[in-house]
Amino acid sequence: MKLLVAGGAPVDAGKTTFSVGLLGSIDGAIGFKPRAGNDYWFDHDDVCRAIDDGRLYGKDVHRLAAGCDRPGEEERLNPVHRLWRPTPGRRGMLGEEGRTFLVDRVRTVDGDRFVVNANAIDADLLPAAVRDSLPLEDAVRVQTIPAFNEIMVDLYVPAFDRIESEIAATDPVVVESYGDIAAPVSAVSFDAVAVVEPSRVRVYDGERYAKAREIASGSARAGQLEERVERVVDLLDPQATHELPALTSDDRADPSAIAASYAEAYRSLLDVAFA
Repeated sequence: MKLLVAGGAPVDAGKTTFSVGLLGSIDGAIGFKPRAGNDYWFDHDDVCRAIDDGRLYGKDVHRLAAGCDRPGEEERLNPVHRLWRPTPGRRGMLGEEGRTFLVDRVRTVDGDRFVVNANAIDADLLPAAVRDSLPLEDAVRVQTIPAFNEIMVDLYVPAFDRIESEIAATDPVVVESYGDIAAPVSAVSFDAVAVVEPSRVRVYDGERYAKAREIASGSARAGQLEERVERVVDLLDPQATHELPALTSDDRADPSAIAASYAEAYRSLLDVAFA
């Protein structure tokens, strides 16, 4: 059984909380978040926790790893992670407004490789704590989009291919997308999809969702990885819709409490998956 959790809002949709409770509701399920990122300023405590150990990962995959009893496997569950920082009034190398990409971590067959934005280093935007804590001596430095595209082919695409293969070979599995992207992988067939946003979740049949992604992207391949959720679900009727009650911070930290609060939504999702 393969389940996808996508977001109906660009930020703070509640995907990770929903995914953690879902993992707690399914015996032996493994949770993956193929792509993720966090911000040195907004997510400072989470960044410090990781870089203090010479690692780079975010709070979402940290919660997923704990939820499926895989402590210390954040990099395996999340093969590509990006670190940003706010830079008001500045356009980053990747065209981002008001923030700048600093470092990527990419999981390879030989371990983790780091890719550093050389422009951020030249502009003195790389925080000393990041520079001193991460093993960046042998990091790949990129300064232009063409150079970054070459690195994407050499490092990132193989990492995504490997994680797709691992997800395909894992059962049961919960895959969390990023932002409001319809799906973080293109070659995995999901049995059911939960589209989560503040206060509600919509449940979709996995095969119908995949067909809607094809139509929304214009072909079987083009643009699928970056297709937005709402563009896809505009073409579908949900199998079920459930309200999601607000949870306290203590409840959000307890998978069993999440599972109890969202039990009806989880039952619907599993019913669709097994239909």
